[in-house]
Amino acid sequence: MRGPRRGLPGFALARRSRKLSRIPTDNAPMATTPNGDADTELVLKTIAPRAPQHLLTRARLGVDQPRLRNLRVALVQAPAGYGKTSLLAQWRREHLARGVAVAWLSVDERDDAQRFLLGLVHAVRTGCARPTFGRLVLNSPAAPSRELEGITAWLAEVAQLSLEVVLIVDEADRLPASGLAALAYLLHNAPQNLRVAVSARRGLDDVAGDLLAYGAGELIGPDLLRFRLDEAIALIGERFGARVEADVCARLFELSDGWPLGLQLALAAMARAEDPRRAAQALSADHGGLREHLVVVLISKLSPDDDAFLTRISVADRLHPQLCEALTGDVGAPERLARLVRDTPVFIASEDSAWCRLHVLVRDVLRGRLAALPDAERADLHGRASAWLAAHGMLDEAARHAHAAGQHQVAYDLAERCLYDAVKKGSLSAVRDWLELLPEDELERRPRLRLAAAWVLALGERHDEAERQVERVLADPGAATELRYECALILSAAAYYADEIDRFVTLFEPWLDAVPPAGSWLAQIQANRLSALAILQGEPAQARRFQQQLAPRHENGAGTGYVIRWGDHMIGFSYLLEGQLSLAESVLMPALASAEADLGRRHPLTCMFAAMCAALCYETDRVEQAAALLANRLDVLERGGTPEMMMLAYRTAAQISALQGVEHRALDLLEAMHAMGVARRMPRLCVASLAEQVRIHAARYRAQTCEALAGRIDEIVAQEAERRGPLWRRHVAMLQALSHGYAAIAARRWSQSLDTLAVALEHANAMKLGRDRIEIMVLRAFALEQTSAQGRPVLLEAMNLASTFSLTRTLADAHPAIADWMRRVSEEEADAGQPVHAMPAPRLVPVPARAAAGAPRAVPSVVLTPKEREILELLGRSLSNKEIALAMSVGEETVKWHLKNLFGKLDASSRKHAVRRALVLGLLEGAQ
Repeated sequence: MRGPRRGLPGFALARRSRKLSRIPTDNAPMATTPNGDADTELVLKTIAPRAPQHLLTRARLGVDQPRLRNLRVALVQAPAGYGKTSLLAQWRREHLARGVAVAWLSVDERDDAQRFLLGLVHAVRTGCARPTFGRLVLNSPAAPSRELEGITAWLAEVAQLSLEVVLIVDEADRLPASGLAALAYLLHNAPQNLRVAVSARRGLDDVAGDLLAYGAGELIGPDLLRFRLDEAIALIGERFGARVEADVCARLFELSDGWPLGLQLALAAMARAEDPRRAAQALSADHGGLREHLVVVLISKLSPDDDAFLTRISVADRLHPQLCEALTGDVGAPERLARLVRDTPVFIASEDSAWCRLHVLVRDVLRGRLAALPDAERADLHGRASAWLAAHGMLDEAARHAHAAGQHQVAYDLAERCLYDAVKKGSLSAVRDWLELLPEDELERRPRLRLAAAWVLALGERHDEAERQVERVLADPGAATELRYECALILSAAAYYADEIDRFVTLFEPWLDAVPPAGSWLAQIQANRLSALAILQGEPAQARRFQQQLAPRHENGAGTGYVIRWGDHMIGFSYLLEGQLSLAESVLMPALASAEADLGRRHPLTCMFAAMCAALCYETDRVEQAAALLANRLDVLERGGTPEMMMLAYRTAAQISALQGVEHRALDLLEAMHAMGVARRMPRLCVASLAEQVRIHAARYRAQTCEALAGRIDEIVAQEAERRGPLWRRHVAMLQALSHGYAAIAARRWSQSLDTLAVALEHANAMKLGRDRIEIMVLRAFALEQTSAQGRPVLLEAMNLASTFSLTRTLADAHPAIADWMRRVSEEEADAGQPVHAMPAPRLVPVPARAAAGAPRAVPSVVLTPKEREILELLGRSLSNKEIALAMSVGEETVKWHLKNLFGKLDASSRKHAVRRALVLGLLEGAQ
């Protein structure tokens, strides 16, 4: 007997001694084997595969989501390895939990229209506990003569059922033409009480394209099936708990690109290791050949020709059928590529484009094999790729391949044509890579390349090198005014990234009134510079005005998306400084999603958006989301982030660790920021690090530690005061005064704390720092209450403002005693009938851990009555009839009567068999 392609469930249904009842039919011949096992095989095909032990329920793909809640048809279409069957298993469990009957059918190549109909009948009999369903359908004399008549009769009988039914058809792409036509007919004619979910690798958009077009169906494709970072963290956390931190999860996510099969392979490798964390790190770094081992599992069954084909096309990052033909010289390459994309789980394919790419895991292993080919063959492959890409306008990729092929002058010419535009588009890493390849004499001959290099060096940590490149550009006495203006923009950017904010203003001031051509990228940069200047001067609303008036988005030309995103950065940052979290989120969250899609998760600008989004998520008490946003991004911010974003990210990461009860980790992060400030000669980072440490220690009344840290801040300010300008001193003065306020609170010197907090409040008001202002207000209220018992009005005002701006954690984190005081005041005001916005108390975020197996639980379903579900649960606990009767307060005869009905519905021959059948059908959970 040939069974379904997927592995059979772990229950010996095929070996039962009792014969299963056959489907009665007078005219339709059964697809029987010599041993008469057809019915057994059909039963197996109507039993859902065993769900993975660590199946993650993804809420965004749940049946209660708006896009799926009222749909009659849901189609899941993606290549192998995208978790289609796992999603169907999730839907099945969710429907069963809502009391909906679910019929499952796995199909294959032999399921023509007649056999498909037999499977549908058995699916309803099994899933709905209706052993007599379909007798009239299969006995109808019209069934064999007109294939769709049987489907019509099946639909009619389903429509007459007194329950809602969900039909799940798995692997529909394996159906022959007649079976696929029958499925299409079923989808188009489903009655109101029938919902259908179908999975396939391909072809569903053709079968039900009109349903999709008219909104009667929804197509779930690879992009939706791919895991998001938060889902990957949840999946790994459920499996390994706190042993694998978020940064390691993020690296695994990036390595697998959210590919479900790639994540499962990585988890399997980690589960076999004694230390899952080290195994994950080894996989990320490819230590010990772990990637090779995993990839061999995926491509071991390929023919030598296919293996060689994959190795050669791995030379390119992105693949097109015609590019593969150019690389291999084989006119059959497009067809081979299409077949491999369809049949092997190693590609990421676009739903609406001919382009695809190899998964990162697979590509890196294949490139290791590519490196073993003769040098001449590899050079030829790179040369072919360069010629094809250049002919199709992809100059950056063509230049890289030309250089790898040894065609250096061709590569430099191509680079000169594209790298300046690459800077406009934000492709900073591509330009940085070229800086390592371009000799100095080539830069001398190509001033446009030097200008691109200066831009990229300025937007990072290599500020001095950027200034040297600009000096070489300006060495030409005939440099035009436009060129000198652009050089001033580059130098001001370098100063901004070096945290020399007063020098940034000095360099930019001569060009304040410059008017670049409307719609150019320099016009947007001018608006961004003016916005940055306004924020530094304490005018965040003016920063937004510059964006609205000087850089209207509809006037920007092509290729300016990167600098436009910087405008979003300025707008979002201005709202964040004011404490306007809702407005900040409305700008920053869409900007982050767009930047991740276009620039990548670890692009510096993407990471800066993530830092701001993490800060506002933390403030609104979405701590887990904040941690996921920062995962595996701090290192990028160190190299390519602005000082404000580095301070914001490290402070948020430290607050998350402290809230999770890992105070030593929070202090370690802050010390790392301090060390970075010393190494990069950015003393403001050191001050910010020490100030946050003071706040953490003040919460524990560690007076001496706070005094020592505040003293270190004083030393830094004294050393830097002479060489820094007024803007730098004003920003540091607020942190300095706030730190002394916290130190005085830790020492319970309340009068001193009021004096220093008044100075901090003055600076916060001058710079319009809304969040810091509210934090200082509540600290002053606390100090006032300790001295004169007059702090309550100030506290109520701070609580009201914090609630207005959604600053949930600002007051709760200020001091534990303040959090307790706020709770008491809220209760007292409520008892007095006065409306007050209660602030939540600090909470510890639970560490994800594997759920413990509980007692057997019957899943709500229309298949079983409430009494039958209760008896099933007691059967799962191995209770006797007498014990069940006592537990339910009924007689033994009543128990026997219910058991008889239960055995009939489950087609079971014993108590143990009934429990096993219920587990297989998803009607019981938790039984061992």
